[in-house]
Amino acid sequence: MSSFEIIGGHRLKGDIEPQGAKNEALQVICAVLLTEEEVIIDNIPDIRDVNRLIELLALIGVEVKEITENTTGKELGDQCRKYSFRAKNVDIAALESREFTEKATALRGSIMLVGPLLARFGKAVVPQPGGDKIGRRRLDTHFTGMEMLGATVEYKEYGLGKSTGNRLKTSSMGFVVEAKQGLKGQYMLLDEASVTGTANIVMAAVMAEGETTIMNAACEPYVYQLCGMLNSMGAHIEGVGSNLLKIEGVKTLHGCNHRLLPDMIEVGSFIGMAAMTQSDITIKNAQVQHLGLIPQVFRRLGIEIWQQGDDLYVPRRDTYEIERFMDGSIMTIADAPWPGFTPDLVSIALVVATQCKGSVLIHQKMFESRLFFVDKLIDMGAQIILCDPHRATVIGLDHTHKLRGVRMTSPDIRAGVALLLAALSAEGVSRIDNIEQIDRGYQHIDDRLRRLGANIKRIS
Repeated sequence: MSSFEIIGGHRLKGDIEPQGAKNEALQVICAVLLTEEEVIIDNIPDIRDVNRLIELLALIGVEVKEITENTTGKELGDQCRKYSFRAKNVDIAALESREFTEKATALRGSIMLVGPLLARFGKAVVPQPGGDKIGRRRLDTHFTGMEMLGATVEYKEYGLGKSTGNRLKTSSMGFVVEAKQGLKGQYMLLDEASVTGTANIVMAAVMAEGETTIMNAACEPYVYQLCGMLNSMGAHIEGVGSNLLKIEGVKTLHGCNHRLLPDMIEVGSFIGMAAMTQSDITIKNAQVQHLGLIPQVFRRLGIEIWQQGDDLYVPRRDTYEIERFMDGSIMTIADAPWPGFTPDLVSIALVVATQCKGSVLIHQKMFESRLFFVDKLIDMGAQIILCDPHRATVIGLDHTHKLRGVRMTSPDIRAGVALLLAALSAEGVSRIDNIEQIDRGYQHIDDRLRRLGANIKRIS
């Protein structure tokens, strides 16, 4: 297990470019299973969760090749990767192998294999997926949608009695989804605007017989990108970018070329980093049109953000003063379905508020365990009142009382980066353990921060 050791209090300066979007990558990489032709995906981030998904595809017979390109002038961490995928000889039986089960259990994104496997092969088997421990993350939306398309879904033991070769010697609990009579288009109203649920259902519906209408679909940029990729493969999806999708099923799809958007969560994290360290930072190629309310929310915390073409420049300021509502009441920052503020940046907004001037109520509506990292910030000297599992009141210290370095553990990807930002601004030495969580979502983050002037090293 590795850790980060950070000597805080250093101002940073320079340019940083966000990696390819993690959440988009987990969706579009699964979509390569929908065709036996070659699919090329560019700007894939070198992060643990994405690499695990690529390994899963290789385990079931997908031909995977990294396309080497000239990366002259690019530093480690800035190099985007391009991969070729060809799912011509998929081995469905490998879904029950021990190695596949162990790897899929550790990756929540493995659940998005269900839609494309069901659409093309009529069957999918996946174990109960893992992922961040941030609260209840139900999968009902995924499987209710599959059932409406005509599939049967069972949560049961599988692999029982298989004791030869690499088959499971004991049973494993997971989802067995089958469409013995094929999939048929249906009208459906999703019970929640789940991003991964929408993506999974869309990937199943593109090859279902007839028309599928999805109301209350998620419309995040990740789903927008996935639908655009599927249309370029020959799918017929209308309403892309809205919460009403109409899909006319086709019999086959063909290959395509696709490029991932920059990761909007990294963009938000870098805005927060600039404010926490009172630094001049330019975020290159931020694709501002796909950021939604992210810049606006951070501006409410007093952060000045200038748009320069497709770049964002965050200038150094001595004070970042939190706005109030027009009637003078305390500012509230809350997550919401897109185009609302993404829940993945609530942790970043909270830690930034600890060093702003003023007070703010942080309301994390979606996950009931995502604010439990604030005890580490309190140990560092932050003034935070945890009202309940979903709400915390932050009284900003206005950089007049610095946080102090402590030893802490990263509980999940986003909280881990929030603690990293706190450590960069703190006086003294901080150590963050379990940084494998951070590596799941942020590409070579220590190398990239050192180039900006951060004093950070990775230790075993």
